[in-house]
Amino acid sequence: MPSFGTIESPVGVIGVVSDGAAVTRVTWRSVAPAGADAEPDALLREALAQLRAYFDGALRRFDLPIDLGAQTAATSAVLSALHDTVGHGETVTYGGLAARSGTTVPARGIGAIMGANPVPLIVPCHRVVAGDGLGGYSGGDPGRGLETKRWLLEHEGALPAGLF
Repeated sequence: MPSFGTIESPVGVIGVVSDGAAVTRVTWRSVAPAGADAEPDALLREALAQLRAYFDGALRRFDLPIDLGAQTAATSAVLSALHDTVGHGETVTYGGLAARSGTTVPARGIGAIMGANPVPLIVPCHRVVAGDGLGGYSGGDPGRGLETKRWLLEHEGALPAGLF
């Protein structure tokens, strides 16, 4: 039975699902998935602690087992390349991530994969940007995606803090 918990963050309430062996979901929704246990397992407690440390500025890389679920080989390669090669405070363009992944996924397809990322923040899709700006972002509270992406990138030092 999966375990579910939440933390308050500067970008909204973050929900995390663990199956005890891996983190399987990270969301900006605080509603537990059907059948989830309200009692956190050890991995969920660790994931929530690491997220708190990240938002406090004390953690730069998550050290958690993740399960991306059923994905195509290309999607798995893209998300793995992002997780493994784009560190805290760095960004990569959609096209750059396509090249790093070793797949034939076009830049536009990379955007769709980022939007379907089951474990944002841990697999840092907010670090993928357009060649001419921030690009899109489906994370964060409804209607606040780009504001959330900008906050995360500023928090990591990848963008200068806003002047206003």
